[in-house]
Amino acid sequence: MTTLTVNEWEQRAGRLNIEGRAFIDGRYRDAVGGAVFDCISPVDGRQLARIASCTGEDADAAVKAARESFERGDWALRAPAERKRVLIGFADLLLAHAEELALLETLDMGKPIGDSLSIDVPAAANAIRWSAEAIDKVYGEVAPTPHGQLGLITREPVGVVAAIVPWNFPLMMACWKLGPALATGNSVVLKPSEKSPLTAIRIAQLACDAGIPAGVFNVLPGFGHTVGSALARHMDVDTLVFTGSTRVAKQLMIDAGQSNMKRVWLEAGGKSPNIVFADAPDLEAAAAAAADAIAFNQGEVCIAGSRLLVERSIKDRFLPLVVAALQRWQPGHPLDPKTRIGALVDSGHLETVLGFIQAGREEGAVLVSGGQRALQETGGNYVEPTLFDGVTNAMRIAREEIFGPVLSVITFDSDEEAVNIANDTPYGLAAAVWTADLSRAHRTARALRAGSVWVNQYDGGDMTAPFGGFKQSGNGRDKSLHAFDKYTELKATWIKL
Repeated sequence: MTTLTVNEWEQRAGRLNIEGRAFIDGRYRDAVGGAVFDCISPVDGRQLARIASCTGEDADAAVKAARESFERGDWALRAPAERKRVLIGFADLLLAHAEELALLETLDMGKPIGDSLSIDVPAAANAIRWSAEAIDKVYGEVAPTPHGQLGLITREPVGVVAAIVPWNFPLMMACWKLGPALATGNSVVLKPSEKSPLTAIRIAQLACDAGIPAGVFNVLPGFGHTVGSALARHMDVDTLVFTGSTRVAKQLMIDAGQSNMKRVWLEAGGKSPNIVFADAPDLEAAAAAAADAIAFNQGEVCIAGSRLLVERSIKDRFLPLVVAALQRWQPGHPLDPKTRIGALVDSGHLETVLGFIQAGREEGAVLVSGGQRALQETGGNYVEPTLFDGVTNAMRIAREEIFGPVLSVITFDSDEEAVNIANDTPYGLAAAVWTADLSRAHRTARALRAGSVWVNQYDGGDMTAPFGGFKQSGNGRDKSLHAFDKYTELKATWIKL
């Protein structure tokens, strides 16, 4: 946790020299066409920088640099132990620049500085370090061949990887992709969201300083319909990895099919159920977790526990505990270390969240707490954590991903009904179950169609556990050794002796 005051963070913000150019083939450069766009802070509406607005020409240049570095073997042909050493140095540099990166992250997308410094930056560094430490421990296989023959099964880097990452955890999501992609020997073109590009641009130089060769790691800021689309359709990109909305994920699959059939790995939306049974071992802990699950990072979390399913017999006792827990999540200045919930990423997203709150009212849900814009005098994009009761699973606020601090409470009467409601969604990213009954926990976890299920907690796990979803929440997995599957090809070599 930071010991700096809000005034001290403001002073440091004033001294920042923010880089806004693309990073291609080992150096910063303007977009080919010279276009830029304004980077506006959601904290108070200030202009932070002018950012290069890359297009297809820039994508061509970055992919060319990535391809050439890969074919030369500047990185791909290095021993795994050598790539490991360089990537650990990269992780060390992320931590050495933790305050700078945390400040960029907070100013750029509005999250509290305490979270940026204690969660996002360390998690990003750990993702790089974990993949680096793992790569020289990933073995090939020998097939059960007959006498006089030898069958080898080896992993090889896929080639050029395009990574398109979201605005809610800009640094951490980038490093979830960069860690395994670089560790396995690929060259990467990273496209950060236009809403929060600053840390991605900054770490490109840190990667270079750590010893990653020119052309191996490139960063293209810009808009999805221009440079993002160009990467998705590029004939020389071998793999596309993406975290973001389901709508965009579907389009990327179309783009891949209409170009070179590049592999596409997607982590998309969620509408995660948080199920509290009457025999939950600690209702106060469950209530606190329910508040955390919707208010953390302003609710701008793909696994946000946005549907709170509560067994009817305990709802009158449990709901006031949730309301009280949400009161501890009040919007504040993101550079104040005491702040727990900051600003939504931009004014357009603020209007979207407020529109969902209005839709909840119009559809007959009961507004229990919150629901208002906050801190308007700051010029920033703040909204109160909002709780609706009397929600049915047919309402928009229960079906669509809001990506804001809006919690829908839905009641159920039986285990079967809870599972049916939980699974009645196009998404399948995460779920949680609160019960003291071990058998019920196992039965329910097995029945839930979700990539992650947590029991008597919310958002458990670490880098050793795979992360990804079922159904329209995507395919493939980030984190764990399973992530390496996305960035490698399997080769069978059969030798007659």
